[in-house]
Amino acid sequence: MTTPTLRSRLTLVYGTLFFVAGLALLGVTYFLFNQQLEQKRVSTLIIKGVGPVPLDGEKAMDWMRQQESLVRGAATTSLLTQGAIALAVVGCAAAGVGWVVAGRVLTPLRQVTETARRIAAAPVAERGLHERIALNGPADEVKELADTFDTMVERLDHSFDGQRRFVANASHELRTPLTLNRALVELAMHRRTASPDVKQLGESLLEINARHERLISGLLLLARAEHEIGDRSPVDLADVVCHVVAQTAVEAAESKVTLQEAAGSAPTSGDAMLLERLVHNLVENGIRHNIDDGTGWVRAVSRIAHDGRVEVEVSNTGAPVPPYEIPALFQPFRRLGPERVVTAKSAGLGLSIVRSIALAHGGDVWARPREGGGLVVTATLPRQDLTPY
Repeated sequence: MTTPTLRSRLTLVYGTLFFVAGLALLGVTYFLFNQQLEQKRVSTLIIKGVGPVPLDGEKAMDWMRQQESLVRGAATTSLLTQGAIALAVVGCAAAGVGWVVAGRVLTPLRQVTETARRIAAAPVAERGLHERIALNGPADEVKELADTFDTMVERLDHSFDGQRRFVANASHELRTPLTLNRALVELAMHRRTASPDVKQLGESLLEINARHERLISGLLLLARAEHEIGDRSPVDLADVVCHVVAQTAVEAAESKVTLQEAAGSAPTSGDAMLLERLVHNLVENGIRHNIDDGTGWVRAVSRIAHDGRVEVEVSNTGAPVPPYEIPALFQPFRRLGPERVVTAKSAGLGLSIVRSIALAHGGDVWARPREGGGLVVTATLPRQDLTPY
């Protein structure tokens, strides 16, 4: 059952109150009219040209009662019938006016609702926080509500923006000491006097340092991807898929995973480096989270979807993935099962970066478990036909 809108309820209240007040007024008028007739009961006959003559005789009294009854009946009929018709007409007019007035009164609230809906419908919450109501009008309760809403959104916008800047700045500042650490470790390892223990320790430190560098690079990329893409260029995802498959072939061979590609034309527009990172993360995740018995495979497909958009689909073999675990995989630093430990080979940013890049390009990404184990991840983007040169 559909709940009536506030405008409908206000109109109903206005109309009901008007009709109740009209009926009460009509009843009071009838009562006073009836009282007036009772008080002015005729006791004498007025004879034209003669003046008042005392009433005597039954015929005069009967005639007087008959005339009084006729006058009362006509007046009552006129009062009730015509009054009711007038009340109905004026009541309908009042309901219409109440509908219009309620709509004008609720216009600012509708503006607040539409702004909040646009913010909620933004692909990523913080991307819609630049919206403001900026309501003009008298300083009443509705304007106070709109101004309070604008203040809240502005504070949230500053908070998200400061968080992004902090992540970007902190990640950038951390890259310098990590690079210096790697150089010092490599220098110590390659000295002639370095013992086997020092070399083994250096390899462990280099591996840890490399993981930290990947984490910092992922954070920088994530902070960059969370901004909408302003400068776009034509990109065919088929070229991106071919390039990424060629790049990851060595890692796939080392992991005993077979790479398959079906690079169909998928023209879009955006930042080519970010789109390459999107496909690279999907393929790399498919390789890393796979089976190691030599039968594993990763398949990358680019195509035009049925709805006219373009999509990249990467599927892989691997361990079964519970459907309820999939939403958490797109959150930063979330891993599945034993990969949740700190020493995991991935930083847990791969799919969250994919999601941020897709949303920044006006697209989306989702995943589903593959029958037999593994995942099928699909990223969709707006189609943009490439201009021939």
